Amino acid sequence: MPVNTILGLFAKSPIKPLQKHIAKVHTCCEQLIPFFDAVADGHWDQAEQVRAQISQLEKEADVLKREIRLKLPRGLFMPVARTDLLELLTQQDKIANRAKDISGRMLGRHMEFPVEMRADFMAYLKRCIDATAQAKKAIEELDDLLETGFKGREVELVAEMIHQLDLIEDDTDVMQIGLRQKLQAVEQQYNPIDMMFLYKILEWVGDLADQAERVGERLELMLARS
Repeated sequence: MPVNTILGLFAKSPIKPLQKHIAKVHTCCEQLIPFFDAVADGHWDQAEQVRAQISQLEKEADVLKREIRLKLPRGLFMPVARTDLLELLTQQDKIANRAKDISGRMLGRHMEFPVEMRADFMAYLKRCIDATAQAKKAIEELDDLLETGFKGREVELVAEMIHQLDLIEDDTDVMQIGLRQKLQAVEQQYNPIDMMFLYKILEWVGDLADQAERVGERLELMLARS
């Protein structure tokens, strides 16, 4: 039976909710840019407002996650393994959770990065968010993958998207090393506890790209199994 006919057997495809979830996750991450802009300007009231938006988006992603888990079909006609879709969903959800962690920690301690490294930090943050955007782009191709039965040029297209995601994540690793070195060079001038947390923030921002890469890895595994 063709894949598109199999999909027609279901009132609701599991793919659209999964795509909706990754879109929500990416939007959540994007809010970190205005959040850190407000932090850099010392506008903590504005930062708190953006943090509330991040928290709301993360909650909405959680609602979507629960709905998908409850409604994902268990029948024999699933075009891909149910366990693979659930694992993909879990990896997506961790991205939004980390965005919430980052904003919460920065706001809770009213921390700021040293002025001399703020521009490089924002470039690093945006590159990590490039990774979540690339993961979203790859997940958006799942419909076409299913329609083609995970064969042909569509598979090559998605494989290249995943490769580009890996390259973005590599960039963020290099950028994080440079930022750590800059932070180390000035750390003695600042509150040591704040410095400890700022190192953690650098790591957590990098987690956005790491988790996005794991989404790509799960998708790549689905390609290999199909």
